[in-house]
Amino acid sequence: MNAERYDLIVLGSGSAARAGAGKAAQEHGARVALIEHWLWGGSCPNVACRPTKAYVVAAELMHDVRRHAAERGIDLPEPAIQLAQTRRWKDALRRDQQSWVQTLKEAGYAVVPGTAAFVDARTVRIGEQELSGDRILVATGSRTAIPPISGIGDVEWIDHVSALELEEVPESLLVVGAGPVGLEFAQIFARFGSRVTIVNTGPQIAARTDTEAAAELQAALEDEGIDIVLNTGIESFARSGDGIDAAIGGRIVHVSHVLLASGRLPNVEELEPARIGLEVGRGGIAVDDRLRTNVDGIWAAGDVAAGPMLTPIAQYQARIAVEDMFGEGSRRADYSVLPTAIFTDPELGGVGLTEAEAAQRGHDVGVVTHPLPSVTRAQYIGAKHGLYKIVFDRPSKRVLGVHVVSRAASDIVGSMTPALKLGVTVDDLAFMHHVYPSYSEGLKAAAEKA
Repeated sequence: MNAERYDLIVLGSGSAARAGAGKAAQEHGARVALIEHWLWGGSCPNVACRPTKAYVVAAELMHDVRRHAAERGIDLPEPAIQLAQTRRWKDALRRDQQSWVQTLKEAGYAVVPGTAAFVDARTVRIGEQELSGDRILVATGSRTAIPPISGIGDVEWIDHVSALELEEVPESLLVVGAGPVGLEFAQIFARFGSRVTIVNTGPQIAARTDTEAAAELQAALEDEGIDIVLNTGIESFARSGDGIDAAIGGRIVHVSHVLLASGRLPNVEELEPARIGLEVGRGGIAVDDRLRTNVDGIWAAGDVAAGPMLTPIAQYQARIAVEDMFGEGSRRADYSVLPTAIFTDPELGGVGLTEAEAAQRGHDVGVVTHPLPSVTRAQYIGAKHGLYKIVFDRPSKRVLGVHVVSRAASDIVGSMTPALKLGVTVDDLAFMHHVYPSYSEGLKAAAEKA
């Protein structure tokens, strides 16, 4: 069988795949083939970031109408969600599969549907077809991890994909895991009218974020009636009538729906990595700071590669990989100043080191905070929980981390990223001009305390 030859074969069509293919084709004139086994465009625009944020926006509007309309003199009936209509609106924001294929073909890529497996380090097979490439970028993404809970195979669970396809709001929802996905969906459905319980094995929601910031977000979510159970696993699931019984810490919680959000698994098995000796760890394919795998001529980027699982990181990694493939390859992946956000309301945004991380690294740590309710803009929405926190190195005054729990926290920490990269000090932040009344002014107010 003669394999068709390409300069670059990309396995996947998500954020990493498209960023890599685009750079290779546009800047290096590469002949590129894209292979996709599920959704053209990948998970972010189809079933993850973008459609989830549509539900976040709908839930926030519902909450604001319910909580603030009357006090502001706006006469509206009690809002009721028609989830089927919300779903239709969400779907209208998405590009359909035909349009994705058309767009990718117009970009000049060979578009190959199917599941790829390695034949050797230069060749992949898709069904009866073989393609060979001088370089291969693995960007096959990740999927929901199913935790090893007794009885989980006997019950119907949902995840972030199927949750967005529901036609009716769950009467009660048990969310397994308190990471970004679990927290966002917990609040969405609580605001839509579900009785929501979050169960998390660890001692803190949003485990990777600053502890003080996470506690503020937890207080805000609990104020909305969300039950959060920490330091506890689920012992078992069992079907019970139309619902599910979950054994949690010696008690039985009966719910109509269970949503799994306790981790992601890299999509590597179908590639048959062992055939070419590709090194795969628990977090995904092992890569260096140029996204090279242990097999010459193969790079990996995005969720399938061990490292941060974020859409902008996937794009960033793929561009570094392609630079290494076709350019001089001097760029290295650097995650030292990485902004992240959880799109709850309030949002939890962070960039740089948490207080605990700064202490672990041996800094003489200084910390200043300012409460969100003291910021004028937050008083319009009656905010009770939230904060601005700056972690800094005392001797040099250099800012090590910024953590914000507020509406617009994602925008605030995102705009702080270059400042941290350039070595901003807490004095710089204290003396900067600011916009009044804005959510961002809380950062200056915190810095002034240093």
